[in-house]
Amino acid sequence: MKHELVIASNNRHKIEEMNSLLGSSFLLKSLAEIGCYEELPETQASIAGNSLQKAQYVYDHYGVACFADDSGLEVEALQGEPGVHSAYYAGPQRSADDNIRLLLEKLNRQSNRKAQFKTIITLVEPEGVQSFEGIVPGTILTEKRGTGGFGYDPVFLPDGETKTFAEMIMEEKNRISHRARALQKLADYLQSTYGS
Repeated sequence: MKHELVIASNNRHKIEEMNSLLGSSFLLKSLAEIGCYEELPETQASIAGNSLQKAQYVYDHYGVACFADDSGLEVEALQGEPGVHSAYYAGPQRSADDNIRLLLEKLNRQSNRKAQFKTIITLVEPEGVQSFEGIVPGTILTEKRGTGGFGYDPVFLPDGETKTFAEMIMEEKNRISHRARALQKLADYLQSTYGS
């Protein structure tokens, strides 16, 4: 029997990525497949808080085991900014170009350009709550490089790499990304707990 699980997303790419990690003993459903069409709440002050809030909302309202992720860029010299506000750092328009411009302005005279991308995945199920973290450390460049990816990818150079996230093809980025690392931890947990 397949173990049913809901991902707090309708993003087909995310669902395919997770399905490939989980294998055939799991049946992964999107929010639309359980009839959840409302905007999930994200009102917490941390990445971990938002991740838990979204998964808990689905579990409480739809009675199904659910996992949700939240991600952000944390810059050391800016005391962890933009963090939980990564998507709308420069305002509610959620413009990646505006966000990058503001970030580079704030780092203009900084020699410390260390940063990390962080993803927290939270799984809420009848047995309790589990949390999984994925981190990619790197450096913020002084100008954009590459046209792929999204968000801050053009200015983020992962440690040990010669290409920014925006210069990598999707397979390269997925192999080392913060989300892939957190997803792998979740997949390992599910396989060891429920896998056949």
